[in-house]
Amino acid sequence: MSFDNAIASLAVKNLASAVTWYEALLGRTADSTPLPEVAEWKFPHGGWLQVYQLPERAGSGSCTLVVSGIEEVVAHVEKLGIDASQRSSDAQLKTLMIVDPDGNHIAFAEALDKTMAR
Repeated sequence: MSFDNAIASLAVKNLASAVTWYEALLGRTADSTPLPEVAEWKFPHGGWLQVYQLPERAGSGSCTLVVSGIEEVVAHVEKLGIDASQRSSDAQLKTLMIVDPDGNHIAFAEALDKTMAR
């Protein structure tokens, strides 16, 4: 069995308002809208973030986005008015946890240890 990629999916209450929020967070428009209730962003080193409208599941998701400069992310989310106080750091990893308007948790992680997933 072979796996080609992975998609992180987050349910939201209202796709239109969620897309506006995620576009500001990610700094660009969605790369794909394969269905009327789905928006997707593709990342350069693999993987996708998929946001989909399903109100009954909204706010119960989480995902991790791997970044190469966590401090840049912190500055960006603070500029957007998003709480950036949930941060941690050790010799292997720096993280920032934020919450989208529906309550989904989004972790940003910068791997300092070269053996960790990137």
